[in-house]
Amino acid sequence: MDIAGLIQIVAILFECAVALIAVLIAVLKGRSYGWLIAITFALFALSDGVRTFSPYTFPRLHSLILLIASAIMLYAVWMIYTESQKTVRRNSYTDPVAEWKKSA
Repeated sequence: MDIAGLIQIVAILFECAVALIAVLIAVLKGRSYGWLIAITFALFALSDGVRTFSPYTFPRLHSLILLIASAIMLYAVWMIYTESQKTVRRNSYTDPVAEWKKSA
């Protein structure tokens, strides 16, 4: 195995690690986007694994897997963005009565 093949295997292992950590985020933290990230990186690992170990089988399948994974990741990032916006709005609210009492 050449160095490029070894690097590809390490990259697949990293993708699997990201998928596992994303499952932990989903289960332990209760964040639904964790499942989407896990699915995305599992699809990336699957695509890279198939491409590495049997490069001449189903070339269109690789493109389809990457398209689906990218769409799922786009939705996950959108969920993270909207959740962070809710947090910013919630933290930026100041109660005018409480502020008035502090200044009095």
